[in-house]
Amino acid sequence: MAGNTVVAGCGFHHVAIQTTDYETTKRFYTEVLGFRPANEWKMDVRQLCLLDMGDGGYVEVVGIPASMVPEGDIKQFPMVHLALRVADVDAAVDRVRAAGRAITIEPKDVLLGTMPARIAFFQGPNGEVIELFQEK
Repeated sequence: MAGNTVVAGCGFHHVAIQTTDYETTKRFYTEVLGFRPANEWKMDVRQLCLLDMGDGGYVEVVGIPASMVPEGDIKQFPMVHLALRVADVDAAVDRVRAAGRAITIEPKDVLLGTMPARIAFFQGPNGEVIELFQEK
């Protein structure tokens, strides 16, 4: 199968799921589905982990305090964003911007636990949040 010739190195990286019950959600994905913890970190009041599905893809669990969620909101749409692995975040952002999409988080280098990465976010045509993710 040929690779993506438009956005180099593009492929699925992770889907992020937000929850007010971090430990139960993490336990479900690890104990029931067999995902392996790859990384864990805190970001402000959120607790996060990246769980390796075993095929190169991940599920990111984003634990947030219940007090931060308006009643019922988290249950309506628990998926936070879709992350696409790319070889060059900046080149992908240029392409997205040229297509008229607004970049909601400009490219930046981050350290997710022990994993260095370069990321950017934009909104897709249906309002979906898409992250461009480049492992460093």
